Amino acid sequence: MSIFKKTYFILIIAFFIFSCASSPASGQNIAADREAVLESMEMPPLTEGLTVSSFSEIWAYVVSGYEGALKSNLPISDVVYFGAEVDRYGHLAEVPKRAKLAKYNGRVHIAIACNSAGLTHFVIEPGSKARASLVREILDAASAYDGLNIDLEMVPSKDAENFFSFLGELRAGLGRGKVFSVCVPARTSDNNGPYNYSKIAFIADKVFVMAYDEHWSTSKPGPVASMDWCRNVATHALKTISKEKLVMGIPFYGRAWGNTSTSRALVNATTERIKQEHDVRDIQRVNGIPTFTYEVLVKVTVFYEDEYSISARLDMYRKQGIISIGFWRLGQETMAVWPTLNLDTHLAVR
Repeated sequence: MSIFKKTYFILIIAFFIFSCASSPASGQNIAADREAVLESMEMPPLTEGLTVSSFSEIWAYVVSGYEGALKSNLPISDVVYFGAEVDRYGHLAEVPKRAKLAKYNGRVHIAIACNSAGLTHFVIEPGSKARASLVREILDAASAYDGLNIDLEMVPSKDAENFFSFLGELRAGLGRGKVFSVCVPARTSDNNGPYNYSKIAFIADKVFVMAYDEHWSTSKPGPVASMDWCRNVATHALKTISKEKLVMGIPFYGRAWGNTSTSRALVNATTERIKQEHDVRDIQRVNGIPTFTYEVLVKVTVFYEDEYSISARLDMYRKQGIISIGFWRLGQETMAVWPTLNLDTHLAVR
C-alpha cells in the first residue's frame, strides 16, 4: 500500500473513532470535517510506470450534493455542474446554485438533463408553448454560468430535426460570450438521427462524446469502455468533429454483474418449483399471505477503472490527436489518476 493510501485510511479511521466518541451534535459535523481533511491532503505521487498526458482542456462533472469532490488542486479547466432536469410538466427543476462552487476559479457550465423520450418529444416540439417556456427557463438558469451543457440522452429518432432546431435556438439565445456544449452517445459511425456528430458540431462550441457504457447494467459483463472500442469511437469523432470542439468523455466508474437475478414476478408453478429445488419447508404467513426465504450463491463479475487503465486511455487519446477530455464524474475516481494529467492551455494552438 502506498504512503498516500496509508495516510488516507489512517485519517478516515481517526475520524470514525472520533465520531463514535463524540456527542450527537458534534457528529453532525463529521461529513464536513472529512471533506476538510481530504481537501488538505497533498496530491499522491505519480504511480511508477505511468506517464503524464497533457491536454488543453480537462472537463469534469460535479453532481449537486457532491460539491466536496471538487478539490482546488486538481488540474481541471472546466466543471459541468449536474444537474438541472426537465420535470414531468416540462419545466426546469433542481437548478444548482453556482455559489456552491464559488471556490473554483475555472469555467463552470450548467448541465441540463432529460431522461424520458416522451417528455423530450413534448418539450422540443417547434412552436409549442412548452418549448418556448423551457428555452426561457434554461437560458435564465445559464445566466449565472460560463456555459450551458445539454445532456438529452433519449431524443426520439423521428425528432432529429426538432432537436437540432432546439439546440440552435439555445445557442442563439445564449450569446457568444458563453460556451455551448452538447453531450452525444459514443458511436463508431454516423447516421441521420438526432446525435449526428457533424450536425451537432455545426451548432455547438463543444461536443462531449460520452465514450462509456459500452457494457451497461442489463448487458452481458464487460468493460464500461474497452480500449479498442474507445479508439474506434475517437477515430470516428475526429473525422466528424474538429479537435478544437471535441471533448472525449472518460468514465471513472465501473460496473458489477451477478450471474443470478432473484427479483422477478412469479406464477404459482414457478413458486412451487423454487420450493422444491431449494427444499423449502418453513413457510410462514403474514396476515394470511404465505412467505418463505431461501439462499442462492451468486457469482459477481466486476469491471472497473484504476490509474493504469485511465492512464492508458489518456495516452491513447493523445496519440490520436485528442486535445480535450472530460470525466464522469468527480468523487468516483482513484486519486492516483490525477498525477498522470497535465493541463496545458497552449496545446490547442501548437
